[in-house]
Amino acid sequence: MKLIVESTDTLDRLDKFLSAKLPESTRSFIQKQIKSGSVTINGEPASPNQKPKAGDVIEIEKLKALEPDISPNAAVTFTVIDETPEYMVIEKPAGLVVHPALGIHEPTLVNGLLAKYPKLVGVGEDPLRPGIVHRLDRDVSGLMVIARAQKMFEHLKQQFKERIMSKGYIALVHGVIHEENGVIDTPIGRSQTKTGKMAAHTQMQEGDRDAKTEYTVEKRFTHNTLLSVKIHTGRSHQIRVHLNSIEHPIVGDRLYTNKRVKHKDLGRIFLHAAQLAFEDLNGEQREYESKLPKELNDFVSSL
Repeated sequence: MKLIVESTDTLDRLDKFLSAKLPESTRSFIQKQIKSGSVTINGEPASPNQKPKAGDVIEIEKLKALEPDISPNAAVTFTVIDETPEYMVIEKPAGLVVHPALGIHEPTLVNGLLAKYPKLVGVGEDPLRPGIVHRLDRDVSGLMVIARAQKMFEHLKQQFKERIMSKGYIALVHGVIHEENGVIDTPIGRSQTKTGKMAAHTQMQEGDRDAKTEYTVEKRFTHNTLLSVKIHTGRSHQIRVHLNSIEHPIVGDRLYTNKRVKHKDLGRIFLHAAQLAFEDLNGEQREYESKLPKELNDFVSSL
């Protein structure tokens, strides 16, 4: 593709200029294309912060990001806690993205699931998320239920919709929380200041959704508090956003934090999905628990 910079164009650094010109491509993808040498100005390789001038000829080799990779990958590891013909319960390790998407260029949990359970293909509503009913953030570990049959997928989806599925987490936060328990009941929506970030608002704003998080203090340390957390809704980054909103960000979380926090090199977020309960197709309640991974347990022991 070729673009000629007009005198009427808003002249900004190249990555911002192209993001405005090509709204179908993300800025991060454009930056990668520039850094890879796929973008030239007047025949010369460009840099992301280079500022184009009127009359410059910009040429781009590619416009679309690589399609998400849905191929099976046996190298992706996870732990199966329980499995039936209708569902399985697994432990997802920290550092693993749940499913492929545009901009994700690394193996995901779904790639690993398809290597072990190829019949998951077609289960669910999205071919990129076979069997996936709920997610955990990349740097969060713990329990997930995966549907192995469409009927179970619909059954689990309805339980999420009616908020009768129970999910419990363990989190270590910065600061000492003095009350024994609390409820954070503020709506969550997209941040107005940073792309890809969510925010809790004291009053409902356009695009916000209601969100409710409960927490109970399990143990207090000199500068930290260990919490058990339950969520009544499933908003993006909900626990991280809500705890940060009361000025107790999660240890290891560099996205939802504040300037007063002295970060510790944990290598992940101290958030673990430790409890999961749902109803199976026979109407029986299924409950599962997961202990803290070794790296989190060792970190707590060092406090």
